[in-house]
Amino acid sequence: MVSVAHRVTLIPGDGIGPEVADATVRAVEATGVAFEWERAELNADVILKAGRSLPQHVIDSIERTRTGLKGPVTTPIGGGFQSVNVALR
Repeated sequence: MVSVAHRVTLIPGDGIGPEVADATVRAVEATGVAFEWERAELNADVILKAGRSLPQHVIDSIERTRTGLKGPVTTPIGGGFQSVNVALR
């Protein structure tokens, strides 16, 4: 039986995000289930450059895969840009 890989958007984030995301990917892949990771970069620099919390390339990736796994992304305190968590909701 041929198993089809589950396509998932991986948003590593910034700060400790990439480390947390890498560890999570290893744990999920240890289940033996096949995954195809579509990496979407999203961090404070990307957000500021795009002018929005969820740049179009991230939205497009999530729409393609229908599933996302997000590491921590910077949330400014008292201003800056909307939290990525809020934008995803």
